[in-house]
Amino acid sequence: MKRLCTLLFSILLFSCQEEVSLPLASISGQVPIIEAVWTDRDQFNEVKLSLARNYYEPDSYQIIDNAEVAITIPGTETIIPFRFFEESDTYKPVDRSQVAEVGETYELRVVWENQFYAATGLMLEPPILDSLTVNFEESRLFREEGYYIKAFGKIPFEEDNFYRIRVIENDTLKNNRDDYLLFDDTFGVEFFETGLELGYAFEENDRVRLELFRMNRDVYDYFSQLVSLLFSDGGLFSPPPQNPDGNIHIIQGEGKVLGYFQVSPVLVSTIIISGEKD
Repeated sequence: MKRLCTLLFSILLFSCQEEVSLPLASISGQVPIIEAVWTDRDQFNEVKLSLARNYYEPDSYQIIDNAEVAITIPGTETIIPFRFFEESDTYKPVDRSQVAEVGETYELRVVWENQFYAATGLMLEPPILDSLTVNFEESRLFREEGYYIKAFGKIPFEEDNFYRIRVIENDTLKNNRDDYLLFDDTFGVEFFETGLELGYAFEENDRVRLELFRMNRDVYDYFSQLVSLLFSDGGLFSPPPQNPDGNIHIIQGEGKVLGYFQVSPVLVSTIIISGEKD
């Protein structure tokens, strides 16, 4: 009898379940997303423009290819025009030799559909990246067997310590939610001198490239909010998803705009796993 009551109670609970759709804020009109990166290396410099879509809408990714894009240095006559390249679906500088220089403040300008968007960023000095080392680790609890890479360097700055590391394995960018490697100086930066482990188990003959960006605080906050959004499980106690706060502003026009303008120095180092179990 007790087992029968338990079964009936379970059926009752199951029958009371109901799928709930959160009443999220919706997008009205066309809202552009601007993702702009301006560095001291020409291969990273590009601007991506697309249209935002509502959370539950299955619309495909829509590229904006008819905008006017440029980067300027405020207070000077310097204008760096961009043009759209179909092969990459991005805007790139017309003159690829023009790159960011330390100490300069740059302004992104985007004109589209009679709307004028802008953002600024300061080009900071890069930290020091000395070397990458490889060490083979046996399998253990919560850790796969494989080759682990440590980055050694120095961060000599007392402020504006906001960093992101990107890892490219055999020409494939690690871009899942666990792969946004962000850090600041909340707990100091001495760990970089003793070795910062990337946390991935690589295999013999893997070619691994590390890209280290030093960012402005507003862009670091954008990526931090993005990571929090990606780790939200959508459960009852999770906050409703919302867009990260970007640093793009509407100068002329109405509506909304999403995205960021990242001005960064970039340090790049590449290593090939030799297979020696040191």
